[in-house]
Amino acid sequence: MHLPRQLGALHDLPDTPEAYDAVLADVVEQALARLTPEGNLEHPDCVDDIGDTSLGITSLLALAWQRGRDPRLPEAVRRSLAFHLRERVYTEDNPGYPNLRARHSALPYARYTLAPGAHPIGDWPSTVWALLQAVDVLDLADGLVEGEQRTELLDVAHGYWRWLTEATFFNPQEAGNQAIGCVVGGLMLARHLPPGKGEQVRARALALYADKIRAHRVADRGALLPPEHGGAYDNNYGPISLSFLAQAHRVSGERIFAEDGDALARYIDARLTGGGFDNGGPRYSEQHSGFESVLGLRYFSRRVGSDLGRYRGDTRWGRHAVKADGGVDGHFAWMLVWQIQDTTRWHRSPSPLPARHQLRAGTVSVAFDDRMTPSLVEAVGTYYLAAAVNRQHGFGPVTDGFLFCRPMGEVRVRDVRADGLTAKLVTKPVVGRDHVLRHVRSLYVTDGTRLWLTVAVERLPGTPYLLAGMPYAVDDGDRVRRTAEGEVTSAGALRLTHPESDGVDHFDARAGQTQEEAAFALAADPRGYGNPDEGWRHLVASTALEAEPAPGAPEDLHVFAVRYGGSGPFGALTVERDGSRLRIRTEAFTAVLGETAGDAHGDPELTLKAS
Repeated sequence: MHLPRQLGALHDLPDTPEAYDAVLADVVEQALARLTPEGNLEHPDCVDDIGDTSLGITSLLALAWQRGRDPRLPEAVRRSLAFHLRERVYTEDNPGYPNLRARHSALPYARYTLAPGAHPIGDWPSTVWALLQAVDVLDLADGLVEGEQRTELLDVAHGYWRWLTEATFFNPQEAGNQAIGCVVGGLMLARHLPPGKGEQVRARALALYADKIRAHRVADRGALLPPEHGGAYDNNYGPISLSFLAQAHRVSGERIFAEDGDALARYIDARLTGGGFDNGGPRYSEQHSGFESVLGLRYFSRRVGSDLGRYRGDTRWGRHAVKADGGVDGHFAWMLVWQIQDTTRWHRSPSPLPARHQLRAGTVSVAFDDRMTPSLVEAVGTYYLAAAVNRQHGFGPVTDGFLFCRPMGEVRVRDVRADGLTAKLVTKPVVGRDHVLRHVRSLYVTDGTRLWLTVAVERLPGTPYLLAGMPYAVDDGDRVRRTAEGEVTSAGALRLTHPESDGVDHFDARAGQTQEEAAFALAADPRGYGNPDEGWRHLVASTALEAEPAPGAPEDLHVFAVRYGGSGPFGALTVERDGSRLRIRTEAFTAVLGETAGDAHGDPELTLKAS
């Protein structure tokens, strides 16, 4: 089975002016064929996320007219705009809406669904989206929308802003992408208001960003990130937040948006595998955005100098939102407008700088979590997730059911490149159930096609093994396919184990289930509202690669050695004491690891050369 939404790299989609004109031409033909006598441009199957969609198509038609002057479009723009203003602007409170601060304000808002009281919780983001569609139309209005209709649209857009910031609580879903989108709407609206009002709206937008978003950023992997539905980052909504930060910087010029976007972009770069695969987040574990991410990934790929466009998006939404029949939907249309207007081009090569939470060279990459334990390993087109044993998740030595990967103290990292090899040494103090402090030294070395993981730790009791990940997915052309096997060898005996239980808290990679589905099954709240990452943490056991200790290690150590990728057996391995250092020789390299107190600052030492 294929994963349903992680498809091609977003930077593979052509983004020339000619390519975008072709996209707009297709939208125009679909829209003109769909336009009803009343002026409605909504997709016939649209029920949810509907309040802004007709207006979104209107904005695309306005952009197409500005670029191509198709004589059919001015009347379509005016008719469809009249429909939105007449039929999709609500001023009476939606029954059951829980987040009002002022009842009966008579301020305009957009509905998530049209029926009164039906899923009103979605009205806040729908009104943000409607505001953004409205300001896009205002930006594109010259020669199309004039006189009373333009005045009414501006009044409604200003009313949307006031409803979002006065009549309701701000950002009631704690969704960073929605909140930053609202700020962008205010910044764009301010340019159309008289100077006094415009400056007030701009100042309010900047204050909301500083006080309600930036001040509440969440730390993850060394970065401060806008919170997304209660978590630090979501692999669907996080890149969308990056797009909003890009637009905020484009329209305001404020440094704060560039700096925060740079931080989020570097974070995304570090957590993404080289192949663009990622999973995790407080809302969607494996769902991915498409065109909604392009602006931010492209804009900041150039700023931070890395190939963020390798992100595997849902290319079915590569240009705009679509329904099941492939027909265009106006949802999030402003992102297509902005990415067409923005002239930034993709940066397509990796950053040459080492990153603490990333090891990457060639087709091999490792993404590390906050504990500097791999969250994703990529080699030979196969992706390995952290395995689970006895309710503990990660990569590391295991004895008597205890996984040594949670640090008790500072984690030290040393990056080295030499002789065509790229390496990272991670040293952690870890306390076992016996309360004995041990230093786990994990060495990751790659030649760009294979990855060697060597782990040394003070000798463990019992019969230890290395938990070396769970093979989960493999590249299959532009798709990602589920798998339960990988090209892995070990210096000691290696086994691939599967849970004996078929309970929901045991994940067998051979089963026809995705990690996303299993995570939601374990989450406390319903799908779409629960936290799948939190649910996944309840996993008791999973399919796992288990490597026994390598023979010939010093008597006081257990050493484990695994290679991801490459044909044939592991090859020769020698591990020797060299004074206070540890010398490791494999078929491909010789590495010398210093003690934890290897220099005056206590940082580990690492030297590396090809064999």
